[in-house]
Amino acid sequence: MKELLCPAGNFEKMKAAILYGADAVYLASDMFGMRAAADNFTLDELSEAVKYAHERNVKIYVTVNTMPHTGEYERLKKYLLAYDQMGVDALIISDIGVISLVKEIIPNMEIHISTQASIVSAQTATAFYKMGAKRVVLARELSLDEIREIRQKTPKDLEIECFVHGSMCISYSGRCLLSNYYTGRDANRGACAQPCRWNYKNALPLAFAEEKRLEDNLSIEEYKEGSFVMSSKDMCMIEHIKELMESGIDSFKIEGRMKSAYYTAICANTYKMAMNEYLKNPQGYVYNPLWLRELESVSHREYATGFYFDNPMDNPQTVTQNGYLREKAYLCVATGEYDGDFAWFTQRNKIVEGDLCEIITPGECGKAFTATELYNEKGEKIESAPHPSMKFKMRVPFSVKAGDIVRSSSN
Repeated sequence: MKELLCPAGNFEKMKAAILYGADAVYLASDMFGMRAAADNFTLDELSEAVKYAHERNVKIYVTVNTMPHTGEYERLKKYLLAYDQMGVDALIISDIGVISLVKEIIPNMEIHISTQASIVSAQTATAFYKMGAKRVVLARELSLDEIREIRQKTPKDLEIECFVHGSMCISYSGRCLLSNYYTGRDANRGACAQPCRWNYKNALPLAFAEEKRLEDNLSIEEYKEGSFVMSSKDMCMIEHIKELMESGIDSFKIEGRMKSAYYTAICANTYKMAMNEYLKNPQGYVYNPLWLRELESVSHREYATGFYFDNPMDNPQTVTQNGYLREKAYLCVATGEYDGDFAWFTQRNKIVEGDLCEIITPGECGKAFTATELYNEKGEKIESAPHPSMKFKMRVPFSVKAGDIVRSSSN
């Protein structure tokens, strides 16, 4: 059975991932994870998250994929023992010192090797397997053919995980020093400032510089469309689910712990629909173009297929336009069951009577309707729900379940 693995930057995002189809979620506590700027989980919150997920037959993988310094190992030991006690399903690790410590103090803990380890060969994957790894997360620079070869030449009980959607990094497997260079924030310890996404301007002929550091010139050629030498496109493999399902990959990973709960829900829902459609009839599988429309509704950069079909040396997959393609407005989320006419919602962004909307429910693409007959908690008719997190009731022309999302529609 293929696993859909989704990001969980906080408890709200974790709930969205689970409701919309995740088989497992990956997250971090407040130390030793590669997304220090995410909300992340305290140890108490993580314990609650494990209980919540396990009650719904969903696994929890905790990232411990920074490179700890010598003086941090005593504190790391306390965290590892806590993870084991609360029942975490696996740890995602990139540093062999951390692997060694895990094997010493919690030998039954499942170990997954992070993409930060840059695994690009069957030999390296097998070496980590012999060190005790249950799973390897392959480097994003590999082609689909290379992944198939690694699958064929590694132990059958070694699981293979690959990213299928989300942000990519301009540096090899995310191992970057740009953030250190510009800000002193270590990208390999979870504090990346993402200078690859900053604005850079002409500083001298055939040179450029970051707009706030014009004295620090870097040589570059300028094209009429601009220069986009570092900012990567986002990966989107929804149009190639059949190839992925038949490649030998065990776990399909979605990037995005820093993204919104809406992003998490839509990505989980869309990939789960596609995977389930394949499993129902592998030979007769048909791609649904509405799936790409769903993924285009979330905040993202230009989409590409990563390096599954392109060599990084031939096509570095850098963007041709700056910034994000913004997601459709996440208007509200259903908080109560449908009574046949109305459902209760919690506001996320202002919704006005007459707005063209779509509702998203697990296992389905967006269904269009017009917002009509809004009422506040006192039962008073209102023209809009303008206040953050306000509760309101709205008429909906089809069944609604708690957790369903309403977004704006351009149709």
